[in-house]
Amino acid sequence: MLLIDDILILPFKGLFGVFKKIQEMAEQELSDENYIRERLMELQMRFELDEISEEEYNRQEKELVQRLNEAKYSGSVS
Repeated sequence: MLLIDDILILPFKGLFGVFKKIQEMAEQELSDENYIRERLMELQMRFELDEISEEEYNRQEKELVQRLNEAKYSGSVS
């Protein structure tokens, strides 16, 4: 009976592992200063190439700078 239980539970364990990895990656993107700086540079390039409007640039820049400040603060507290 235990083998059957293990076989039935196996797909759920795999999905749990995938979701856990996605969560770890998302947390890293939110708190990794280098990643955020790269996004800021990419955003500026897109603005300079007229791919996005000034309003969109300002909105995204504000969000990224806020995330960068939060990442710096949380990194200095640890």
